[in-house]
Amino acid sequence: MFKHILLPSDGSPLSEAAMRKGIQFAKTINARVTGFCVGPELCHFGFDADIGPEFRKQAAAAVQAEVAKSLLAIEKAAKEAGVPCETAQEKSDQPYEAIIAAAQKRQCDLIIMASHGRRGVEGLLLGSETQKVLTHSKIPVLVYR
Repeated sequence: MFKHILLPSDGSPLSEAAMRKGIQFAKTINARVTGFCVGPELCHFGFDADIGPEFRKQAAAAVQAEVAKSLLAIEKAAKEAGVPCETAQEKSDQPYEAIIAAAQKRQCDLIIMASHGRRGVEGLLLGSETQKVLTHSKIPVLVYR
């Protein structure tokens, strides 16, 4: 059936719950998982006078720390469950496109993701991203509520 599952995460509690259920499912069907996080591009258009290079570095480091934390949680949960796991990350202002591209690139045959993620500036994935993945993916998507 399914042999390779993509688990996108934004670090939110619901995303973590979906990840854990995805790992449990992978274990029952002897599949492997790929944990995946999408961080924003952090583009700055014409704001060099207002936003200094130090702030940009701090913002990028903060985003990277959140992504690393989410990926580490996936690796740890998979290891505890005895499920083969790899992780990947991308930067994109269109998370749904990055998720679909990652699933295709890594030859995943299922995407398991939360029904919605964080809101506002903290969000790396938004609820509408799940809807966009459902709408555009040719790979099956299982949504965890």
